[in-house]
Amino acid sequence: MTTQTDTLAQLTDLGVSIWLDDISRERLTSGNLASLVRDKHVRGVTSNPTIFAKALGSGNAYQGQVSDLAVRGVSVAEASRLITTYDIRWACDVLRPVFDGSGAVDGRVSIEVDPRLARQTQKTIAEARALWWTVDRPNLFIKIPATKEGLPAITQCLGEGISVNVTLIFSLERYAEVIDAFMAGLEAASDADLPSLASVASFFVSRVDTEVDNRLDKIGTPEAQELRGTAGIANARLAYELHEEKFATPRWETLAARGARTQRPLWASTSVKDPSFPDTMYVTELAAPGTVNTMPEETIHATADHAKLHGNAIAGTYEQSRAVFRQLEALGVHYDDVVTVLENEGVDKFDASWKALLDTISKEMAAGGSTT
Repeated sequence: MTTQTDTLAQLTDLGVSIWLDDISRERLTSGNLASLVRDKHVRGVTSNPTIFAKALGSGNAYQGQVSDLAVRGVSVAEASRLITTYDIRWACDVLRPVFDGSGAVDGRVSIEVDPRLARQTQKTIAEARALWWTVDRPNLFIKIPATKEGLPAITQCLGEGISVNVTLIFSLERYAEVIDAFMAGLEAASDADLPSLASVASFFVSRVDTEVDNRLDKIGTPEAQELRGTAGIANARLAYELHEEKFATPRWETLAARGARTQRPLWASTSVKDPSFPDTMYVTELAAPGTVNTMPEETIHATADHAKLHGNAIAGTYEQSRAVFRQLEALGVHYDDVVTVLENEGVDKFDASWKALLDTISKEMAAGGSTT
């Protein structure tokens, strides 16, 4: 085994599930996804509107399907669902051996509800049901944004036996609400569904640093500069602490006795945006048992090539992490404002990507499936 393989194997042995934060028809047809599963310990896949917009806007892998949809006169909205669910279903089949081999823990593939519905509970539920029925694979995750309106949708879907990836989590307060919504969903679920029902809570990391660091740069003092690149990791570590607390309660013990599975924390947005930071820091500094780290392929290769793991990087860091936010607050960088901005921006960005996806499909269908 090479050093590269050993590093990813060590991360896996530590209890971190490596997921790929990308999907495209080209990855599927070329066998790239299968090779990452085989050679790079990839155990799941996440997607989002931005990823699909990028995939549809390049190459010609979708040309045949788009052409057929155009001939059939399918609406652009329906075409988007058919195109994206086709990729997700295929990815589910590629990951099915991982799903079976892990006892339904890993091997999961995520697809997001239309982000334009992020503030509409009932429409989110209806869309989640449609995606669940359309893909029709047990290792599917439906991604639902952790907005206020998304919380009851999370509970309802889990109660119906639909596995959920809760996305766009930025704040500890919202994460606590997500865990409560998760447990409420399991409490409503049937005993027959509980053994296969699963969920992850996607806590975004690099976006926190981007927002906080922009504010620190405007302050410009030496104290502010020293705090750059610390908020995202500190926030995620405190989320892990909250996870440990919530899943050690009598409420959870009752659910576990019924066969329920823990909702794992998932570290999302783990590609480093600032080139002055180590490119694997959101992997090495958030390595801890029972977590998922969903990475772009570049981050997976960087981790394999030169990441230096140092065991459980979260244990014993909670007071240090709280100190980071006390220092930020003292400088005028207010946590509540940061996470509110990030949630709103997150919904808006995915909404814009979804519209770009629909625009790309519309243009290609109008051209009979030819690509730009």
